[in-house]
Amino acid sequence: MINVKVDAIVEYADGTWGAFEVKLGVGGVEEATSNLKSLSKKINTEHVKSPVTLTVITGNGFAYQRPDGINVVPISTLTI
Repeated sequence: MINVKVDAIVEYADGTWGAFEVKLGVGGVEEATSNLKSLSKKINTEHVKSPVTLTVITGNGFAYQRPDGINVVPISTLTI
């Protein structure tokens, strides 16, 4: 059993998936990326595909991809 805190995991029918952490303040990005990295390291890729995205959703700021590949996206950029 994996014991790591993330806010959401979205999985498509083909088995691709992504993990998301929501942090309202920009200061929470480091904690959120730590959680996402921890989850990613614990995935047994013999049974489950690697995540296609690891994303931190913030309350404000700019969208960017960190050098470690984790996306940081303000909620205002997400549309339905």
